[in-house]
Amino acid sequence: MSLNLATIIRERTRAAPDRTALIAGNARISYRDLDDRARRFAAGLARAGVKRGQHVALLLPNTPHFPIAYFAAHYAATPVVPLNVLLKADEIAYHLTDSDAVALIAWDELLEHARPGFDRAESCRSLIVAGADPRKPTPEGMLSMPALMEEDGVTELPDTNPDDTAVLIYTSGTTGRPKGAELTHFNLLYNAEIVATRLLPMNESTVGLAVLPLFHSFGQTAVQNAVLMKGGALVLVPRFDPQIILSEMSRHKVTFFAGVPTMYFALLHYPKASDFDLSSLTHCKSGGAAMPVEVMKAFDARYGVSIREGYGLSETSPVASFNLPDRPKKPGSIGLPIEGVEFRLVDDSGRVIEEPGVPGEICIKGHNIMKGYYKRPEATAESIQGGWFRTGDVGQRDEDGYYYIVDRKKDMIVRGGFNVYPREIEEVLYAHPAVAEAAVIGMPDPRVGEEIHAFIVLRASASATEEEIIDYCKQRLAAYKYPRHVVFRDALPKGGTGKILKRALRG
Repeated sequence: MSLNLATIIRERTRAAPDRTALIAGNARISYRDLDDRARRFAAGLARAGVKRGQHVALLLPNTPHFPIAYFAAHYAATPVVPLNVLLKADEIAYHLTDSDAVALIAWDELLEHARPGFDRAESCRSLIVAGADPRKPTPEGMLSMPALMEEDGVTELPDTNPDDTAVLIYTSGTTGRPKGAELTHFNLLYNAEIVATRLLPMNESTVGLAVLPLFHSFGQTAVQNAVLMKGGALVLVPRFDPQIILSEMSRHKVTFFAGVPTMYFALLHYPKASDFDLSSLTHCKSGGAAMPVEVMKAFDARYGVSIREGYGLSETSPVASFNLPDRPKKPGSIGLPIEGVEFRLVDDSGRVIEEPGVPGEICIKGHNIMKGYYKRPEATAESIQGGWFRTGDVGQRDEDGYYYIVDRKKDMIVRGGFNVYPREIEEVLYAHPAVAEAAVIGMPDPRVGEEIHAFIVLRASASATEEEIIDYCKQRLAAYKYPRHVVFRDALPKGGTGKILKRALRG
């Protein structure tokens, strides 16, 4: 049996070739054009020396270049490694090296960090530049995405298997440096199918707004793949700005919007929101972090919609549970497991918790679970036990079977929908010559969910200001990772073994 994500655009092209697939500013791209460009770029990747099964990394914002490159890679049977566009050079080099990517397709405005990152990754042989102006000369030593699309495209869909890796999504998980979660063609196709058919019913009249980053599993599956799978139109917006989002919603009669809670908060409180007509909006989805109940209720009331909240992780393709449309919505709940997926709660001893209201670690089993972490069999074995994926999140279940997130088992921070692992920031802080000890925690924040706070003990006779420490981190970490608050202490609280007690810092 063969299965490939590129069937999403191939089948819609066969059914309605002239229907609009992508909208970006004033540009519209039909399904025929999208499929043709993807096929031609797939052939171009082969001419650039990329072979079947090799990994291709994408460092692209939400422009037509992302879906073109994404589906082209699948037409070429080359698994995709989507990279966060906020990554700096060292982070890019790590991801390229760890994933064994042989090519990097980068947006021209990101070359400041993409080029040095590429140069430090020995396995990556081709740097392909995409950009808003195809007439701009390609820097020396790089290939041009438009130039690689000038010849005829591939004619056949490759015979990839359902369990073949389609996408390598990097996630901070709960320990150590980011790990690549291997998601299969079946994982991603079926997850998108469930979203588009059962959770947020879509069809050819759907107009979805894609401001959630397409490099993230949420935006990729629940927006891009789900909307295109049903023949809808995708309005691409590279960055979140409330005025731009409201304008695009009104201009293109958007029917479906998915976002993280911070986006809903910003849209709700935008001073001129009433100037825009959002009457076409019918379906909204929230994920990435817990949605404040009051924000959900206020948004629903203002726009006459019903935000449906769900839950998932990169390792679960990502949707695992949802407030189902045929069941009552419970604000504050992540809903019920989706079709074909099981949840269970376990305590620290591994006992399965049957009683409602008792917290335990959420474990998930089903068709959406990743193959494993790339090149990390030990981490895979630790995370997937007996078919059950251990999320590291603590939840509880009510009498109706609805689940609620209580806390994170580990110290992971979720800022604006992005996972941030404190250890990565702490390692940067410890490299500062004035820092003796450091601890990073997340603190509740109404705008971004959790804000990053760093607690620091300075070396004897050393000095530093909060602004200096923040700027030091800003130069070395992606924009969503660096601490926004720095607190200096004479000492950090420690337990009997000398381990810093972060719970004491949370006060």
